[in-house]
Amino acid sequence: MKTLIVVLLIAFAAIAVIGFVVEALLWLALIGLILFAVTAIYWWLRAKKSRSSTAKA
Repeated sequence: MKTLIVVLLIAFAAIAVIGFVVEALLWLALIGLILFAVTAIYWWLRAKKSRSSTAKA
């Protein structure tokens, strides 16, 4: 699961960079940034939940 999230983060970052480089694709950059942020938040929340459940055990 961690590998999938890392791959998604890299892909979304690449999409954002391509969108900024090609100015006509600025909408692509915005979508890439939004998806990157959502994926990073999901990963952070999942890691936080995992750490809290291990600390209780």
